[in-house]
Amino acid sequence: MSDRTMTAAETSVAGTPATGTPHVDAGDAGYRKDLKSRHINMIAIGGAIGTGLFLGAGGRMANAGPSLFIAYAVCGVFAFFVVRALGELVLYRPSSGAFVSYAREFMGEKGAYTAGWLYFLNWSTTAVADITAAATYAHFWAMFSDVPQWVLALIALAVVLAANLISVKYFGEMEFWFAIIKVAALVVFMLVGIYLVATQHEVGGHTPGLATITDNGGIFPNGMMPMLLLIQGVVFAYASVELCGVAAGETENPEKIMPKAINSIMWRVGLFYVGSVVLLALLLPYTAYSGDQSPFVTVFNKLGIPGGAHAMNLVVLTAALSSLNSGLYSTGRILRSMSLSGSAPKFTGVMNKGGVPYGGILLTAGFGVAGVLLNYVMPGEAFELVLNFASIGIIGTWGMIMLCSLLFWHRSKDGRVTRPGYRLPWAPYTQLITLVFLASVLVLMWMDGGISRTTVNLVPLIALTLVGGWYLVRGKVSRIAAGQTKR
Repeated sequence: MSDRTMTAAETSVAGTPATGTPHVDAGDAGYRKDLKSRHINMIAIGGAIGTGLFLGAGGRMANAGPSLFIAYAVCGVFAFFVVRALGELVLYRPSSGAFVSYAREFMGEKGAYTAGWLYFLNWSTTAVADITAAATYAHFWAMFSDVPQWVLALIALAVVLAANLISVKYFGEMEFWFAIIKVAALVVFMLVGIYLVATQHEVGGHTPGLATITDNGGIFPNGMMPMLLLIQGVVFAYASVELCGVAAGETENPEKIMPKAINSIMWRVGLFYVGSVVLLALLLPYTAYSGDQSPFVTVFNKLGIPGGAHAMNLVVLTAALSSLNSGLYSTGRILRSMSLSGSAPKFTGVMNKGGVPYGGILLTAGFGVAGVLLNYVMPGEAFELVLNFASIGIIGTWGMIMLCSLLFWHRSKDGRVTRPGYRLPWAPYTQLITLVFLASVLVLMWMDGGISRTTVNLVPLIALTLVGGWYLVRGKVSRIAAGQTKR
């Protein structure tokens, strides 16, 4: 059975799906609707607050200065457009296959294949970044300082993998509490930060306030270009916003839950990302931060509050584990949708008694093991290297979501589909502007030089790999589609 059940009779492998019957995704069968409203809301928050803020903001602040808040604000707007576009598609037809299922409906199997493997590139490399971040955080404590980074990375992977394989309910509960911890920590940080700025209380020998910015080169201490060149890393910080769209397939009444969860992302981005970065810039000179330590830990270290830095480091460790948890969850669902149509290995389509697609989860975890090896070979550069490859996957995934949204809008104009009441505003201009933005991020990555340029130069190789892979699986995809046509 493939997820072309209702459309295969009128659809070729790479053609346009039928329009007279609803599209049904067989990849949605077997899942349990165990995710509640509180889970989805916290998954949406957790997706918008991750490793990119808790760890990545330190190094970016050191390079771009206070102007980093502009990059977070701009990227946050486009992240909202992406998740709002996905939300409209979810309200049209909820699916655990998410954008892979929508790509199949609007672009055929080639589109689904491309969207799925780009998403896998995103999360398989993000998993490496997450376990690297977790190992880096653990080294903050003296008891782990002598433990090799690769050992700590392996432990982090094993713990999260075990929890993810049990059931979706365990995933939801884990992500719920991970998100609670992250939000609570940021709220505490912001309250402390506002108090310090308002009272002019010294932080590490510096008096907080606007003078901390104006006396250290202003908003753009190194010019505007460093801020622009960091945008690809900031895009990585928002990499999980699409997760709530995947989770919609395992919740009851998504039409009631999803709009509220998605709409809340915008103000959370403004409050937590932009607000936190502005406070960081007001509390300490940008030169006080570094990529080796979470900027929040840096602030509490400078304050000298007993246990404060340790508590915050525990929080950022939680953020890394949360991101890893989300990656294993989402790729398991996406790979299962692909497997049932023939574009992913057969074993990634199997489920356990708890309704967990463990085959796809284990495949992603396998790449995490490769990340453990990377941490052994090059511990100092592992995070930066995989971050760049993850950014390529993110750009590709977001691009496919916006293309699906654009095709959906186009079909609604000639009456082939009906848009739900919850819509992406200003379509089709929103989709087109977002696609231009994503293309510009690739240009900025190339201009950045170093690993970023090398990564962009490898894009043609990634494309050739996808093309080669398609020729390997297209026969199987055709046979599955033909089998459904006969039915």
